[in-house]
Amino acid sequence: MSIGRAADDPASRDSRLVPLFPPPRPARVPVAQPPSRFINRHLSWLDFNARVLSLAEDADRPLLERCKFLAIFSSNLDEFFQVRVGGLREQLLAGVTTPSPDGLSPAEQLHAIRQCVDALVARQMEIFSGSIVPELEAAGIRFCDYPSLDAGDRRHVDRVFEDSIYPVLTPLAVDPAHPFPYISNLSLNLAVVVADPQHREPRVARVKVPPLLERFIVMPDGERFVPLEQVIAAHLDRLFPGMSIVAHHVFRVTRNADFAVGDEEAEDLIAAVETILRRRRRSPRVVRMEVDGTMSGDVEDLLRRELEIERDEVITVPGVLDLRGLWGLYRLDRPELKDAVWTPVTQPRLNPEREAAQDIFDVLDSGPVLLHHPYDSFDTSVGSFLAQAAVDPRVLAIKQTLYRTSGPSSPIVRALIRAAEEGKQVVALVELTARFDEEANIAWARELEEAGVHVVYGVVGLKTHAKTSLVVRRDESGRIRRYCHLGTGNYNEITARMYEDIGVLTADPQMGADVADLFNFLTGYSRQEEFGRLLVAPVTLRPRLLDLIRRESRPGGVVVIKVNNLADPEVIDALYDASRAGCEIDLVVRSACGVRPGVEGMSGRIRVRSIVGRWLEHSRIYRFGAVDSPQVEYFIGSADLMVRNLDGRVELCVPILDAEMRARLESVLDANLRDDTLTWVLHSDGSWTKLPSRLGFDLHAELQREAVERATGRSVQS
Repeated sequence: MSIGRAADDPASRDSRLVPLFPPPRPARVPVAQPPSRFINRHLSWLDFNARVLSLAEDADRPLLERCKFLAIFSSNLDEFFQVRVGGLREQLLAGVTTPSPDGLSPAEQLHAIRQCVDALVARQMEIFSGSIVPELEAAGIRFCDYPSLDAGDRRHVDRVFEDSIYPVLTPLAVDPAHPFPYISNLSLNLAVVVADPQHREPRVARVKVPPLLERFIVMPDGERFVPLEQVIAAHLDRLFPGMSIVAHHVFRVTRNADFAVGDEEAEDLIAAVETILRRRRRSPRVVRMEVDGTMSGDVEDLLRRELEIERDEVITVPGVLDLRGLWGLYRLDRPELKDAVWTPVTQPRLNPEREAAQDIFDVLDSGPVLLHHPYDSFDTSVGSFLAQAAVDPRVLAIKQTLYRTSGPSSPIVRALIRAAEEGKQVVALVELTARFDEEANIAWARELEEAGVHVVYGVVGLKTHAKTSLVVRRDESGRIRRYCHLGTGNYNEITARMYEDIGVLTADPQMGADVADLFNFLTGYSRQEEFGRLLVAPVTLRPRLLDLIRRESRPGGVVVIKVNNLADPEVIDALYDASRAGCEIDLVVRSACGVRPGVEGMSGRIRVRSIVGRWLEHSRIYRFGAVDSPQVEYFIGSADLMVRNLDGRVELCVPILDAEMRARLESVLDANLRDDTLTWVLHSDGSWTKLPSRLGFDLHAELQREAVERATGRSVQS
């Protein structure tokens, strides 16, 4: 397929490589949307990712940590386009004009999203090129353009290309005999303009940058890096021998991944999910194309025509594409450029050093244990609980929900397999449709089945997002006892060292009975509508939360909620009603928040903050009532306040009844509300501002200090 000549002279581009660090474009300022009683959840989520980006901008943060947050920002934005923008595009194509709760149609949301994303991407490139790269160079870590390498370095890169890169490259011509190739999701590509020296008519070919190779080529000194696409571009003559290389441009596409299992597909859930994975890999719908700043209009038009996308789906990136590759840089052994290593401590009551041959079931018989990760160790609490259950001869059965885990090597999965091999009744409820983990979940679900574990996939039409384990054990007197873990986070020992989560280990008989009923609901046929203590979505959680908010809808009422996302219109309206009635409401919302706080006559007593920092704030904690009120109630749970969580998933909220555990939860909430180092504040116009640091109170540093004090019994200076 031929294209016209670019406006600039091709001859001047024969050997030109795309510069790694072009000057940044000025950021575009998003247009303010008309106010409504709700804030758009997609735009609010983009504000959250902007707060992540601010961590990369923070000059007081260790340099490689800033690189890590640039990588996280990029990964977040990729998922946002695959799921949220993908869903909006499908609505637009289907002719949907129904507005979201904040009053914006799909088209209006996409327009506002595009304006925000343009500004964020320009800001990301400015942080990377204007700040991070120079500071890395000052620390001895250099990003190099291929043309800047000396002869010795080029020989090294040439060897790497010949040995490791060239053998896996496949140039694909685009002409009447070679149809335009399928461009896979999130792949990095080179659009190469070549010309036959005899005919001089320019044509386009595509070269895919192999995704299994490292994003940056490491030089022999281990501290200089060259982008992989530049190395490929420098050797295009090897791929197109005898042809003139007129130009090359880097581009990347993002495809819609917002697929769900329909009722008609759910009869064989594994087969249905495998179908979804195939659809995602071969999704026909491109929702974003990122291009480098040198791409000519002709090449862009060709790509848009072949990919069937509009101009507003193309984002010009003023710099290097796909900064997820900075995770590779973060792996450098430069501890002075990272946060100090934090080693989670063992919860004091579970510490074997304090009591020889400690039995975790004996501990739980004497009272429940509250866990707060990553301050409390996941391995010596939840991991030990299941590992001991797997080999304890008195344990009869283990039942476990698994939403995301670290895979077949996970100690949780290993413990379940060991228990099955020991002859115990083991049930694993595996959520196959956990987005982007489906393939891994299918693989280890099959491994569990091969080991004799009874694997089930939950309730058709409902994702199982609840986090719980149940161990059934016969005590020395022959009585059957139930032991449970209930938490806010996944059974993943890796993310438990990075995500902040709350969990409870308990032998409470009513909790055990409730969890047993829940598993019966999930694995068999049940229309369970009442539970003794647990709040379970989609059955009892929404009505009970609304009742608790209404109970506090009076002068002197208090509601404190910490969640990841808050966008459910019914819950937000209940909070507005409570505010109007005189209730004081504090909300700590990490990501998207639809509440518009501080509006007189609607939300004047509502305050919203967001905390972003070293640990990903993932726990959900609820308090209804003043601390000193006799009717105050505390809950932890798996559920955010979203329509999908309250109505379309199996979720758990657990009441915290033990006085000592309540005091610990209150200290966590208090620290969240005292923080003035990591906190952002939401205003009534929907904007977020960083809270000025007057006392220098850092939530994460304070909770680390408290954890060490609990574990050692010694005072630690903050």
